[in-house]
Amino acid sequence: MSAGFPTGGVHFDCTSAIHQLYVYLDGELTEERRIQITEHLDYCGPCAGAAVFETELRMVIANRCKDHVPDALRKRVHDALLEEERRHPTGS
Repeated sequence: MSAGFPTGGVHFDCTSAIHQLYVYLDGELTEERRIQITEHLDYCGPCAGAAVFETELRMVIANRCKDHVPDALRKRVHDALLEEERRHPTGS
């Protein structure tokens, strides 16, 4: 992945595109730089493949890395908060 493609009038190579891929996927680039990388990804299969892979990996991580709190624990916390409120009412 070292090919360069003319992008927005600027020579934007694969190394630069991949180096900024995470910032691109996070939406933290200037509009000009975002357009340059988008155009590069449109013409460069290997870089586009890397972008697709990273996007899919982020989705898998986001979907799999969610904490699940058991219902019994939620109820115990809820009951403890109610008891605390009963013992020490706010505004009194």
